[in-house]
Amino acid sequence: MGAEQEGEDVFRGFLIAVLLHIEAAADRLGLRPIDVAAVILLEMRGPLPVGAISEELRLPSASATRVVDRLEKAGYVRRVRGEHDRRTVTVELVEDGLADYYAVSAGARRHLDEVGARYGPEQAPLLIGLLDGIADAYRTATNELRADTSPG
Repeated sequence: MGAEQEGEDVFRGFLIAVLLHIEAAADRLGLRPIDVAAVILLEMRGPLPVGAISEELRLPSASATRVVDRLEKAGYVRRVRGEHDRRTVTVELVEDGLADYYAVSAGARRHLDEVGARYGPEQAPLLIGLLDGIADAYRTATNELRADTSPG
């Protein structure tokens, strides 16, 4: 096996591991994987309008609304009306409702901290750049898949 093939196999293994972990976390929480992605998004970005959640997760607005409905019912988020314009609604995490989510995430965070400890601070920009580039590549590919209506 050549180095290029080995690298591809390692990357594919990485993707499978992330997908399986998100699915296992969702199962444990009684949610769907896309719901877990929405919680992660809100952890990263803070409160967001449903439209922004829809855009970030590449979902139709009705699907994003259903995600928020499920998360609200489960106690993970709440909708908050704007102080100045009551028509604006943002979705925010409910800190008191996230104990189960944090418990499910603790193992992965611990293991990822162990991996991160293997690298020095001078390597962080390279690793962050690589992960950010991979995320951008997958967002672009997702947009292309959703825009292409041809079969197969």
